[in-house]
Amino acid sequence: MAREFSAGGVLVRRLRRRWFFAAVRPAGRTPAVWALPKGLVDPGETPAETALREAAEETGISARLDVKLGDVKYVYTRRATSSSEAGERVFKVVSFYLLRYRSGRIGNIPPGMEIEVAEARWLPLEEAPRLLAYGGEREMAANALAALADEAL
Repeated sequence: MAREFSAGGVLVRRLRRRWFFAAVRPAGRTPAVWALPKGLVDPGETPAETALREAAEETGISARLDVKLGDVKYVYTRRATSSSEAGERVFKVVSFYLLRYRSGRIGNIPPGMEIEVAEARWLPLEEAPRLLAYGGEREMAANALAALADEAL
C-alpha cells in the first residue's frame, strides 16, 4: 500500500476576546464544506514547515508554530488514471500543528491557489466541531481549544 504524508494547522487568532481559526473552503466543494489548511510534505521539508507554508498559501496568513496537536491517519483510494484500472489504496498521515497568527489578511490568497481554495475566512474556534467537514480535523480543533483553554482572554 502506498503511503502519503501531509501536514496542516489550526491557525488561530484572538479577536474581540474570542479565539477564531482560519478555515478554507476547498475549490469544487459545496459552500458547507470547511476544512483546515493542509497539504503534502515536499521533499526536504519538515511537517512543521509544510504546515506553515500551506497555511500561508491557502489563507494568505503568515503564522508562527506553537505545538503539535496530533496526527490524523486514514486510508483512501486514489483515483485511477484510466477507466480500465482500479484506484490505488493509500495510507495517509496528516500531522497538525497549532499555528498562531503573525500577519496578513485572511483570504489574500496567492495567485494560482484558486484551483485549490475557493474561500478562506476566520470562524469561531468553539464552533469548529460543528463547522469542519472532517472528523479528524474536528478532533484537532478540539485539541487546539484544549491547548488554549488556560490562556487568559
